[in-house]
Amino acid sequence: MAPSSSSEGLILVNREPSGIAFVTINRPQLLNSLTRPMMVDLARAFKSLDADDLVRVIVITGSGRAFCSGVDLTAAEEVFKGDVKDVEIDPVVQMERCRKPIVGAIGGFAVTAGFEIALACDILVAVKGTKFIDTHARFGIFPSWGLSQKLSRIIGANRAREVSLTAMPVTAEQAERWGFVNHVVEGSELLKKAREVAEAIIKNNQDLVMRYKSVINDGLKLDLGHALALEKERAHNYYNGMTKEQFKKMQEFIAGRSSKKPSPKL
Repeated sequence: MAPSSSSEGLILVNREPSGIAFVTINRPQLLNSLTRPMMVDLARAFKSLDADDLVRVIVITGSGRAFCSGVDLTAAEEVFKGDVKDVEIDPVVQMERCRKPIVGAIGGFAVTAGFEIALACDILVAVKGTKFIDTHARFGIFPSWGLSQKLSRIIGANRAREVSLTAMPVTAEQAERWGFVNHVVEGSELLKKAREVAEAIIKNNQDLVMRYKSVINDGLKLDLGHALALEKERAHNYYNGMTKEQFKKMQEFIAGRSSKKPSPKL
């Protein structure tokens, strides 16, 4: 399928027949810094992809030497005096609302807003030496896309405070050790690895993949007791909604898979 783009070609969307959609931030000459129209286009892209039943996994990346170097500060007033609570044109909210798994393919730099977009992904693949940098405190910008809350929940509060209060760069290798990045690869392997992850997801039951993503992400907002109760509730609703025919197909599928596997050796 031919790629679509924003009016200026700064946000590219390519839907593949395989079910993978690629979203590319395409302003390489300015390290993919974001203007207000680009944010709106990015939000609309994720909303559209979420509604497209043919799309099963989304990969987001940046063209050129950076994933995203943050907001274009030459347009800061336009960006920050806009309504930061307007969820329809907030790309991070639309990413968080997206039912499809989002794989971030990160290379070069993910700075501030770019860091926050990376945090909104479900799985991250990063090029060796990629730097994640939070410059909110350096430039007097108050975070509004989740960095102040999400990072500490992934890498721990003390590490997150140091990253944000000192604006220290975090390399892809360090981010992997801290559990933030899933895979660190050579630059030439970035999209190949992201595609590999997406294809592995596509092999599974699409409905369950979306439900599983939802229960994991929603549960992270709760304490463990309430999160376990949420899992029980959704499992109950899921199985109660299944027909006898669906149970039969599940059993046949499991039986078919089991017959193809060799017996496990102790």
